[in-house]
Amino acid sequence: MKKEIKKYAKPFGKKEKILNYSSNTYQLTRPNKVGAVMALIRDCQPKVLEEWENFYFEKAYAKKKDKIKITKETLEELGERLYAKITEVVIPEWTAAFKDLSLQDCKDYIYEVTIVRTYDGFLLEKSVINDGLSKLFPEIEFEESDFELDHAGDIDYIGKVGNKAFGIQIKPITANANFGNYKITERMQASFQTFEDKYGGRVFVIFSVRSGNKKIIQNQEVLDEIKAEIKRLKK
Repeated sequence: MKKEIKKYAKPFGKKEKILNYSSNTYQLTRPNKVGAVMALIRDCQPKVLEEWENFYFEKAYAKKKDKIKITKETLEELGERLYAKITEVVIPEWTAAFKDLSLQDCKDYIYEVTIVRTYDGFLLEKSVINDGLSKLFPEIEFEESDFELDHAGDIDYIGKVGNKAFGIQIKPITANANFGNYKITERMQASFQTFEDKYGGRVFVIFSVRSGNKKIIQNQEVLDEIKAEIKRLKK
């Protein structure tokens, strides 16, 4: 029988969506605010929640140039900032949007997502691969993932390295957007891990932005990571 994993997290019910949206939008749980929590908990390897909590407050620093120690008061202050953002910005913006929303907006949105944005995304993927990665890594054969993999694993392309491969997920963003807001969900983390177990290589998320008539890779540091992964897979 499958062992049931106990959950300790507090449920927020219908408030979860607005809390999650606002926290992500204003980056209040990013490493530069709360530290590299996943790296810390892996270092800790706690057996009980209290062990992890004590370790966190002993070792956690905000990931900034000047290391700032994180305390319980730090998290309290972030909670206060979250409340201020929700009540002063998010709720007024959403209230205005709800009042302005029309039936035609909903019809147009469904059409745009299904037809127009799908086409934009298709062109974006082609541009990132054909005009970007294929030229930077000419020795790698890039191919579109099959429907099953794309649907289940969130992988747009795979880069073949011998009998192994790494994955590429392409995310379009606007020129003034902050891709630091983007967070990989638990489902996607599981999908990426399934891909890595099968093909041996990591999955990389590429953020692409339009510059004139060209599509450019916004998170340029990912290219060095891909280069290192190719080298690792060749061993």
